Amino acid sequence: MKLPRRTALCALLATACRRRKRRLIGVVPKATSHLFFVSIHEGVDKAAREFDVDILWNGPQEETDYARQIQIVDSMIAQHVDAIAISATDSKALVAPIRRAAAAGIPVSVFDSGLEFDDYVTFVATGNFGAGQTAARKLGALLGGKGTVAHLMHKPGGQSTGDRERGFEEVIAREFPAIRIVARQYGMADRARSRAAAENILTAHPKLDGMFASAEANSIGAIQALESRGLAGKVKLVTFDTSDPHKAAFAKRTIDVMLVQDPPRIGYEAVRSLALKLSGQTPLKRIDLPAQVIEQ
Repeated sequence: MKLPRRTALCALLATACRRRKRRLIGVVPKATSHLFFVSIHEGVDKAAREFDVDILWNGPQEETDYARQIQIVDSMIAQHVDAIAISATDSKALVAPIRRAAAAGIPVSVFDSGLEFDDYVTFVATGNFGAGQTAARKLGALLGGKGTVAHLMHKPGGQSTGDRERGFEEVIAREFPAIRIVARQYGMADRARSRAAAENILTAHPKLDGMFASAEANSIGAIQALESRGLAGKVKLVTFDTSDPHKAAFAKRTIDVMLVQDPPRIGYEAVRSLALKLSGQTPLKRIDLPAQVIEQ
């Protein structure tokens, strides 16, 4: 027998509610294609198992696609997820959709990269400004406090990498007056574009002494450019993040110092904070994780 339309709709909604017995947390990374966020996903899944919640993981393919990130957040609001964790591709562009989530009563935690929004549950990230300062001091020491260096940056608008880059620049200017930053270019969160930017820098400055690359993609671009020109070990290189290419380059001494984050812990703490909030607890407002320094 065919059910009346209204009865059928009520039955469908009731079935959906029965299916969703656990809390659903939406997690929005900057990008799904980068190893860093693949590792964050591991921590997200660990927390989901531990706190008995479901995860809706969705993000843009590339970090520059903030419009797609906005669409994903709005879709999660429409699906009435119980909470959202986000690593904002752009610190300003993502404010409006996150405000819409908050207005809908959806608690939000921010991980890895912040945004200009204070009404979050928890912000969890590497201490990026301090990590950039550490990178400057390590490169300064490698150069004996003098020489010329290049700054291969990530992309405009990202708070985490922007903080690293600002920390690096401030320490070089304040503590190493005999070191000049002679070139600054963005790799736009892309390995090929980062390599092209590094190649341009090396062409313009053939006697360059050192380089700092502030994230995964631009680090790999710097590695490829130095190795293709036979400059591995000749230009001092400090990088951020880790991957198989990083490890291989470190073993060959192309990289002198690596600063390494703990992405599984970042993902774990982001989900943990929301699970605690949903259970009526008050998690820490901010969690700063140190970057590990690995050097030759």
